[in-house]
Amino acid sequence: MIQHWRLSTIALSFTVAGLMILVKLAEIQVAGPDRDYLLRQSDLYSGTWITVYPSRGHIYDRWGNLLAGNVAVYQIGLDLQAVTDPAGIAYAVSLITGDEYDRVYRIASQDPSPEVRFPIVTDYVPYDQVQQLDNLRRTLASLENRSEKQPIKSLHGLIFTPHLTRSYPEGDLGSNVLGFFSRNGQGYFGVEEQYDELLSGKPTRVWVPEDPYLVEDLPDIPPGADIVLTIDREIQEMVEDILDNAVTRNGAEAGTIIVLDPRTGEILSMATFPRIDPNEYWESGEMISGTTPFNPAVSNAYEPGSVYKILTMAAALDDGAVDLDTIFRDEGRIEVGGAVIRNWNLGAWGEQDMLGCLQHSLNVCLAWIATRLGPGTFYDYMSDFGLGHATGVDLAGEVPGRLKLPGDWDWYPADLATNSFGQGVSVTPLQMAIAAAALANDGEIMAPRILRSLVNNGHQYNPPPQLIATPIEAETARTITMLLAASLENEASTALVPGYRLAGKTGTAEIPTPFGYTSNVTNVSFVGWGPVDDPQFVVYVWLEKPTSSIWGSIVAAPIFSAVVERLVLLMNIPPDDIRLGAAAP
Repeated sequence: MIQHWRLSTIALSFTVAGLMILVKLAEIQVAGPDRDYLLRQSDLYSGTWITVYPSRGHIYDRWGNLLAGNVAVYQIGLDLQAVTDPAGIAYAVSLITGDEYDRVYRIASQDPSPEVRFPIVTDYVPYDQVQQLDNLRRTLASLENRSEKQPIKSLHGLIFTPHLTRSYPEGDLGSNVLGFFSRNGQGYFGVEEQYDELLSGKPTRVWVPEDPYLVEDLPDIPPGADIVLTIDREIQEMVEDILDNAVTRNGAEAGTIIVLDPRTGEILSMATFPRIDPNEYWESGEMISGTTPFNPAVSNAYEPGSVYKILTMAAALDDGAVDLDTIFRDEGRIEVGGAVIRNWNLGAWGEQDMLGCLQHSLNVCLAWIATRLGPGTFYDYMSDFGLGHATGVDLAGEVPGRLKLPGDWDWYPADLATNSFGQGVSVTPLQMAIAAAALANDGEIMAPRILRSLVNNGHQYNPPPQLIATPIEAETARTITMLLAASLENEASTALVPGYRLAGKTGTAEIPTPFGYTSNVTNVSFVGWGPVDDPQFVVYVWLEKPTSSIWGSIVAAPIFSAVVERLVLLMNIPPDDIRLGAAAP
């Protein structure tokens, strides 16, 4: 009897325990907090949340030529549970992709575990290499008899996962303008950095199983915005070719050429030397680290030299401090603020009108003109021309240069004289080109820009040209243009192009050092525009430390001519006699 009671008690206990377990399981499966906890824990091992980035927007030149796009590359991974020949995988991958054999072998020979089952072997592998590996894998799988001497017996376990990477089909063409998009998912320099957010689009978080065989297609995410630049690919290529040859031929360290439309502020070309290939940006450490300017056109400020004289003369003519008939007697020296100013050749040129002062590029005359303007008026004009502050161009990395002003701790009265001919003031090539554009565009400065159109979600936005300053009157601008055209013609400048009347000015700038200025090493430049009756382009040329000659008239002027000679063809600008004849009633 007692034995029967004990057996009944035990049976009842097991029944109750079983019911409790069933109830608990039901609770977990239906709504209990333990269910959510267990599901969360299982999620940690079954997959992960990742951020999926839209395909990056494309960058085109003004005519629709692709300058930056995307191409498919592959990530090569492994399913360690399927790997049967780690040495063969290491041999094949290293042979085809160039990856290190020992590193691949260490990855492939790991024992699979919950923590490590699908390791990544390498990434950014082009399609043709993946195709070779896949073909080899299929061939090996189809072989019935394998020799023990075969270096590769099986490629089972290889997983190929496609994704997009940034591509620059034109190589280094315009790379200083474009910048680059790095593999860490960020745009650097130029357009890629300036418009990074628009190009990138809006990322989305999605859940991805750890097992690649369970991965479904990712959601369709709208791509980033496409950008159309003001750059003309044909003009950019032409200018880069001329610049590269000029730097080499003249033994210069670097160079910049800018071509812009003074009527709109659109930059048609911005060429620099040296440049990088953004497809392999990691090979150009000096330019990326900042020891060498990535885009000197906007990030390299230097003393411009005599090209600056056109701004001083324009200010004086506009203010009325001088007129075309004003005569200056050049005795070869002038003292301003305790400093003695001399001409570039240390000579005295006697009586000169304003055309003579510009044509012979007389420092003494321009210093005298600046004293007639006075510090207040002179620096007001220079600031109105945009000097001393950034142009606001839509490119990353722009610097403002430096225009010392009365009241600054390091400004001295003598600076009024030296600044008048481009010494003691620093500008970027773009600042100098934009200031000159005011003379070519009836005294109006249009905002410089690199963006022509933005295409986003099927909508296109074309920002209109913007007037940002009018430093001088239209009549003054036309007067200085005619002065500079006559100056080039009177001296038979090598900047001239047959059939086209052009205006321009050379620049030779001594380089400041801690011990003063060097006279045997210079930076040379030329700025010009045309045709003078209807200016459609401004071209600025700058070369750093040429060894062929120290003079801008010898080095920079013929580069300007070479650019314009081909530019008028690409811009479809007929010679003056044909163009003006066609326009005559």
